[in-house]
Amino acid sequence: MDKVSGKLTVFFEQSFWMGVFERVSEGRLSVCKVTFGAEPKDYEVYEFVLKNYYWLRFSPAVATDVKEAGRNSKRVQREVRKQVQNTGIGTKSQQALKLQQEQSKTERKIVNREQREAEKQRQFELKQRKRKERHRGR
Repeated sequence: MDKVSGKLTVFFEQSFWMGVFERVSEGRLSVCKVTFGAEPKDYEVYEFVLKNYYWLRFSPAVATDVKEAGRNSKRVQREVRKQVQNTGIGTKSQQALKLQQEQSKTERKIVNREQREAEKQRQFELKQRKRKERHRGR
């Protein structure tokens, strides 16, 4: 059976509170970035996760190392304290976010190009129709 683990890091960046969801499944890391706006309370973050987790758009998976071990509770507390003090996000997460951003950018370009071409085609057909109507003397 595959083990899936998740992690949410909330930090302050350029006048907004951001959240980075990291999901590790089958040794691959996927990331999603969320803007909270004002500083979220613990219960607000919990409610957000419960309501919106399945609608989050995660980045394409990136290979990563998975660490397995039984952990001492005091050591876990120490690591959590260190992570809270460290306000950045991991480089693997940054790479995954960048990959997601580039992917959405290419999708957006494709959609915009198709819309432009469809509009051009519509304008051309309209012009041709008007031209034929003028030719017929209507």
